[in-house]
Amino acid sequence: MNQITRRTFLKAGATAAAAWGLNHSRLLADPLGLPVGLQLYSVRNLLPNDYEGTLKKLSAIGYREVEAAGFFGHSASDVKAAMANAGLRCVSAHYPMPELHKDVDGTLKYAKELGLSYVICSTPSVADPSKLASYPGGAGKYFQSGMTADDWRWNADQFNQIGKKFKAEGIQFGYHNHTTEFHDLGGGLMGFDVLLKDTDPTYVTLEMDCGWVSAAGHNPVTYLTKYPKRFSMLHIKDLKPPVAGKPAGDRTSTILGKGTIDYKPIFEAAKKASIKHYFVEQEQFDGDPMQELTADYQYLHTMQV
Repeated sequence: MNQITRRTFLKAGATAAAAWGLNHSRLLADPLGLPVGLQLYSVRNLLPNDYEGTLKKLSAIGYREVEAAGFFGHSASDVKAAMANAGLRCVSAHYPMPELHKDVDGTLKYAKELGLSYVICSTPSVADPSKLASYPGGAGKYFQSGMTADDWRWNADQFNQIGKKFKAEGIQFGYHNHTTEFHDLGGGLMGFDVLLKDTDPTYVTLEMDCGWVSAAGHNPVTYLTKYPKRFSMLHIKDLKPPVAGKPAGDRTSTILGKGTIDYKPIFEAAKKASIKHYFVEQEQFDGDPMQELTADYQYLHTMQV
């Protein structure tokens, strides 16, 4: 082998080794060994204007799975095609309870056509919605601090019924928390306790939003350790420090690693639980959303767990 050829060979070999090392280290650094997903609420302001283009940009960052939060008038077949064209898999979709109640069968039909594995209830409701209007501060205030144990028991019963119907069609139903589930109902009882106790694990899984659990003053690690089989999905968000005088749920998202939440112990606990998917969710941005979502993705591929 002459000197030039040998030099070229060694340089190529070194380049290949470096590339392998980078890819290998990134694979090892992926905290859960799962495809990094994104909750599409993060790009809710971009999707209405450029649905397909926005999905392709997310795929270019490296996201491979997404969870929907509305479909902006698109048919299931159109969404399915857009996801395929972007190289994304739409795993799950969020629906508030009032919307589910309006048309459970229609939601189920749409989910099946799209090929969803999960349908997640994103907000609770009450048996008698009329009382929300009369509550001081309105519905938002009621859900923040007025929910009763009976309200949560009613929701648990609704989830069981809906979940059984979805399970029969091959789709897992579940519930996603915010902070209201951790409001003290009296004697230390919380809505989250009621849901854990009264929902049937066969029909209702839980998607833990680690950011909101933390904002409510609780530790995601505690729940993942105590109930490792109840949670199948996680939301990964970081939050800026709380503002004095504002409620727990009034927090601002930021880039992962720039806020107040240490995800290393959370991921360590999640590895021992039954987590199937996890989704980045950044609800507010200080700069360009795509650049910040890229930073979120890169953070997850550089942290050591």
